[in-house]
Amino acid sequence: MGVYTLTNEGRAFLVSQGVYTLFEPILSVTSSISDSISANVDAILNSKEYYNENQELKQEIYDLNEQLANYESDKKELEELRKFVGIKEDNPSYILSASCNIISKTSSDPYCTFTIDKGTEDGISLYDPVVTGSGLVGMISEVANSYSVVTTILSPDISVGAMSVKSTDMGIIQGTATESINQLTKMMYVDKENTISVGDTIVCSGNSGIFPEGYLIGTVKEVGIEETGLSAYAIVEPFVSIDKLTSVRVITDFEGQGIGNNS
Repeated sequence: MGVYTLTNEGRAFLVSQGVYTLFEPILSVTSSISDSISANVDAILNSKEYYNENQELKQEIYDLNEQLANYESDKKELEELRKFVGIKEDNPSYILSASCNIISKTSSDPYCTFTIDKGTEDGISLYDPVVTGSGLVGMISEVANSYSVVTTILSPDISVGAMSVKSTDMGIIQGTATESINQLTKMMYVDKENTISVGDTIVCSGNSGIFPEGYLIGTVKEVGIEETGLSAYAIVEPFVSIDKLTSVRVITDFEGQGIGNNS
C-alpha cells in the first residue's frame, strides 16, 4: 500500500478512503471496547471518591430542602403573627394563648375534631373560642392539664351566633354531615325575608357570650329556604381551611365573654 501510494499519488486519497471504509466497523468496535474498559476501570479505581461526592451532594440537597421548608414555615408563622397583631390592635380586650400545635386528629371524623398541645396549665378553659388570624375555627370541648380537644364549626355539636356584615341578618352557624364533606358549614334559622347574598361575609354576632362579636367566620356560597318553609339558610365557606390546620390559638378572655345564654 505504501509503494502503491508513492507511485500513484493521484490515487492515494481514494485508496486511503477505501481502506478506511473497509476497516471502519472493526475500528468502531475496538474504539467502543476501549472506551468501555476505560470507563469501567475509572469507576473501579475511583469508586470511593465518587461515592463520597454523591453522598455530599445528597446531603446538600437535603440541607437545602430543609432550609426551604423552614423558610416557608417561618414565613407562614410571620404572616399569622401579623394578622394577630392587627386583631389585637382592633380588639385590645382579647387575651390570646401561645401558639397551639395540633398533635392529633380524630380519624375518619368528617367534622375535623382535633387535639392541641395546650390545656388548663396554659390558661385554657372549657368553651374557649379557637381561632387563627384568618377566622374562627371552633371551641374547646374537652380540656386537661396539658392538652385540649377542639370541636370545629363544621360540627353539629356546637352553635355559633352569626350575622351577615352587609345585611345584618342573623342566624346560627351549625355544621351538618352533608356540608362538612365539602368543608362547608350552615347558617340556619335565618329570617325568610333576609337580604343575604352570595359572597357576603359572615361574622360572630356575640349573642352567646362564647364567641367574640365580629370575629370572621366565612363567606356565603349559597342561600335558600328550608324544606319546612319556615326559615331560610345560607351555606358558608369558612375563611379557615380547617382540614389543613397545623396550629391555632385560643382566646382565653375577651370583652363580653360569658354574657348571654350559652349555646
